[in-house]
Amino acid sequence: MKTKSGVVKWGLLALFMLTGFIHGMTQTVVKGKIVDAFSKEPLQYVSVVFKGGRGTVTDSLGQYTLRSSGNISMILVSYVGYKTIQRDIVVGKEQTIDLELETDPKAVYNVTVSTNKRAKYRNKNNPAVDLIRRVIDNKPLNRPEKYDYVEYDQYEKLEVSLSSVPEKLANNRMLRKYQFLFENVDSTKLQGKTLLPVYLEEKLAQKYYRKNPEKTKTIIRGEKRVNYGEYIDNDGVSSYLNRLIMDIDIYDNNIPLFTYQFLSPIADLAPTFYMYYIRDTITDETGNKLIKMYFTPRNTNDLLFRGNMYITLDGNYAVQKLDMFLSRNVNLNFVRELRVDLDFEKNPDGRYHLSKSNVMAEAAVTKGSSGGFFGERTVSFKNYKINEAKPDSVYDGPATVKLEKVDKLPDTFWEKNRHDTLSATESKVYANIDSLEKMPSFRRTLALATFLFAGYTSFGPFELGPAAAFYGFNPVEGFKLRLGGRTTPKLSKRIYFETYGAYGFKDERWKYFLSTTYSLNNKSIYTFPLKFIRASYQHDTKIPGQELQFVQEDNFFLSFKRGLNDKWIYNDIFKLEYVHEFQNRLSYTLGFRNWRHTPAGSIVYNKFNNGVLENVPSINTSEISAQVRWAPKEQFYQGKVYRIPIINKYPIFTLRYTAGVKGLFNSEYNYQNINLRVEKRVFMSQLGYSDMVLEGGYTFGSAPYPLLTIHRANQTYAYQLNSYNLMNFQEFVSDQFAALSIDHHFNGLIFNRVPLLRKLKLRELLTMKVIYGGIRDENNPDKNPDLIKFPVTNGQTTTFSLNRKPYIEGSVGVGNIFKIFRVDLVRRFNYKENPNISTWGVRARFKFDF
Repeated sequence: MKTKSGVVKWGLLALFMLTGFIHGMTQTVVKGKIVDAFSKEPLQYVSVVFKGGRGTVTDSLGQYTLRSSGNISMILVSYVGYKTIQRDIVVGKEQTIDLELETDPKAVYNVTVSTNKRAKYRNKNNPAVDLIRRVIDNKPLNRPEKYDYVEYDQYEKLEVSLSSVPEKLANNRMLRKYQFLFENVDSTKLQGKTLLPVYLEEKLAQKYYRKNPEKTKTIIRGEKRVNYGEYIDNDGVSSYLNRLIMDIDIYDNNIPLFTYQFLSPIADLAPTFYMYYIRDTITDETGNKLIKMYFTPRNTNDLLFRGNMYITLDGNYAVQKLDMFLSRNVNLNFVRELRVDLDFEKNPDGRYHLSKSNVMAEAAVTKGSSGGFFGERTVSFKNYKINEAKPDSVYDGPATVKLEKVDKLPDTFWEKNRHDTLSATESKVYANIDSLEKMPSFRRTLALATFLFAGYTSFGPFELGPAAAFYGFNPVEGFKLRLGGRTTPKLSKRIYFETYGAYGFKDERWKYFLSTTYSLNNKSIYTFPLKFIRASYQHDTKIPGQELQFVQEDNFFLSFKRGLNDKWIYNDIFKLEYVHEFQNRLSYTLGFRNWRHTPAGSIVYNKFNNGVLENVPSINTSEISAQVRWAPKEQFYQGKVYRIPIINKYPIFTLRYTAGVKGLFNSEYNYQNINLRVEKRVFMSQLGYSDMVLEGGYTFGSAPYPLLTIHRANQTYAYQLNSYNLMNFQEFVSDQFAALSIDHHFNGLIFNRVPLLRKLKLRELLTMKVIYGGIRDENNPDKNPDLIKFPVTNGQTTTFSLNRKPYIEGSVGVGNIFKIFRVDLVRRFNYKENPNISTWGVRARFKFDF
């Protein structure tokens, strides 16, 4: 019996192998290229089908490939505006058929697209526009928000690869140790190019939506991604990449990609910026009638797409499939190609839901370079359930919840739960990067890159830096040398130290700083979420009113300043603070500060004592403070010194309260200050976006002007977003103020329409900053003789209040110069009578952006 059973098994196996072999041998493969017969230019989205069977469309190069295991012996080639072609083919063979299409003078719809002359396009009496307006009108009915309840499983895969790696680089002797990376290439995904994967991440989640009261819930069941080790913020890389290639909702008016908002081809205003052409009426596999619609930008430099969408004719006017890509001329840096493919499936109730989203992008530093980066984000959706109510407990708690050990799941979990299998190349990425991270030579390379770009270099558990602060100069200290560093989690995950020492060769004084931080959550104090206690002491110089973000005040590049840079103070500051961040991006800080500041440079503290003007050597104050900050859905990239926020559409609120306590550690004054700041990026579709900041503050009680609000000024030649770029240091002081800043980016709206400028891909900027404030009599040294007087230089007062009128400055700028520079012409509109001021100025700013 065993012998017979074995014979049967081997016989069946042979039969299956023979069947597969015959199947492979009889497969018909047809490929080729289709061009316009007159211009010889490739034609995209030409329909090529087996007669009576399935088909495909040509790509951006006019190329196509068809495969069939049937006995079909003819293909049909059709394209609106051209004559349809039929060609006989040989069954069971691989063959190449290149075709030239001739224009058809009998083309219908009068909206034919051709590579030759195009009739003047109009929206009026255009059946394509009438159809797209029906799609727009029906958007609310075709979104998940139409239902009371929606739930589904979601799988995401994000991959980044090096594209077209030069052979010289792959064969370089210096990279011999890394040959295992270059051997893992994919030549099938991107036609004509090889891809070398360098990053991969996956995520599995359950999604829930409830309409009333509206609430979403995401339960993350699994996460997996490559790990480059300590020198790279892996969480930050993930956040940044997912911010560049976000979820695509074609029914939204705007589609966020590469930090910009692209107008959807079915946005409410889309017919104003897009042109539409009906290409064909087709029938899908289930027998549903669809209209094939081609769309293209009116201006190819704008942030718009072109491509094809398939619209249902069942009364839903829903998008059943969409393939779109960017125009080659679009005003977007570094991106060579961007393609979006969306597939939708029909629900039991007849509506369509998104079943798969695929976004592919290739980017390079220069347009002509052969190598670059290729990114692909695939999201698939399964197990849709509509209008099945869930208990309220499902929606309780935070909007996103991670199950335990989601990043430590075995391979068997992923093999079972992935919506699609990984390719052979993709499956090796995790192991390859893990091997790479353990190589000492690779670690040394990352250490050098960290020092060059972040300014820190490691010596075991200690980091030396930042490099940009090693050297500087100013009128008070002269040449200033500084050396410092900090400990890393290698020393301790609980206790961290940071210090520096500096020496000024003009004032011949030593400066220093020392801080000790204790982590309360046993995590690094530099990564989210923060929870620590820090004590620090600093003896150093400072410009009054300067609160620079993301840079050290000793930064060498900020040493170059315009005008009189002679307002300085020596600070002796002891600080104690507690910082606590929550997963919902709410955070609070409790603090204590004892501050003694001594004037330097042209600043002299004088006040009247019994009618006699006396010098005040220093001011002492002790403050307690509390700050609450809420930044909904904030993400950021964690650098060595600071976190770079990845700006989204949500506002950020910061409320701060400070109280000076007289008598506490020799504090001399009682006062209270409250400050509220709201900042938000406002997207305006094709009009660009505005970064808006609204801020206000009020000081209660009586205090000398150094303890009031000294408005942020900028005397460097760099354009600073959060400062007043033509205001002098310590020029204006207030105990009550309201300020508004609007920095608007037009994204090339005007320049894209100027023939001589559009190729430069420049972008227009317009900024306005207004601050209105003042000083009450009890805090005004001109009306209260007990207070320290405003400083006087060469017989002229150089510090003022804003009691008379608001301070206003504005600028017009040109961005994207050489893709990295912004230059603004800044104008100061009032307070021109103040001494040593500039009414006009040119400021530049470095910005790397897409």
